Amino acid sequence: MKGFVYKDMMLPIQKLKPEIAKNLLGVFFDIDGTFTSFGKILPGAYQSLWRLKNSGLKVVPITGRPAGWCDHIARMWPVDGIVGENGALYFWFDSKGHTLKKRFIDPEKIRCENRKRLSHIRDEILSSVSGVAVASDQLYRETDLAIDYCEDVNPVDQKSIDLVCHIFKKNNAQFKVSSIHINGWFGNYNKLKMTKIFARELWGIDLDANKNYFVFCGDSPNDEPMFRYFPYTAGVKNILKFVGQMKHIPTFMASEEGGDGFVEIVNTILQHRA
Repeated sequence: MKGFVYKDMMLPIQKLKPEIAKNLLGVFFDIDGTFTSFGKILPGAYQSLWRLKNSGLKVVPITGRPAGWCDHIARMWPVDGIVGENGALYFWFDSKGHTLKKRFIDPEKIRCENRKRLSHIRDEILSSVSGVAVASDQLYRETDLAIDYCEDVNPVDQKSIDLVCHIFKKNNAQFKVSSIHINGWFGNYNKLKMTKIFARELWGIDLDANKNYFVFCGDSPNDEPMFRYFPYTAGVKNILKFVGQMKHIPTFMASEEGGDGFVEIVNTILQHRA
């Protein structure tokens, strides 16, 4: 019943006003569960990225995925850059210089110290919470600890998820629950803070003064800072699994889940801009 209440609070994405779409400068979007469907990038979703890019809009994934993935995405996808590891970094490909550029919140010395601190938390979580595991992409991470609770392991119950969060919290680490992982880190950053830095440093755009010109698309609690900040946000339908745990939900919602919902959002934006 609660899901239906929250669903009624989010407008169908088709209610996005044409004048808003026409004035957009870009689209920020989460990857897992928003752009992907059951861990896969479907043809329609990837083609939607090209359609956004070719329309002249700025396109930037904002993800909890690791630096190693961000290297590939910044180089290979039709995007203007990527914010990764829940805001610890952004990467972008300099097409003129044919080089990948990297920007971290913290210098390598601090990142190394934090990784040592996180290794102790990892050991505590694995010895205290049955069923979870270190995420398979952990080797490619620079700044955080990702605990898998349903990607490559059988889904665990909410009590186990809460216990992992409790262990991060008691060790004074930041943490966020995504659709597949629980990510923990040391440092005062999140997806939104690094997105602001990205926009200012690469585009010369003050997001505080221009946030009306961007849409953010997401699907889970680690997207809450973005949902709270941007006036125009869109969730794919699978966000209904998490809204009961969230204080800030999207303005709009697609009728489809995952990548199909992303396509629906893109179609609406581009139809209004035609």
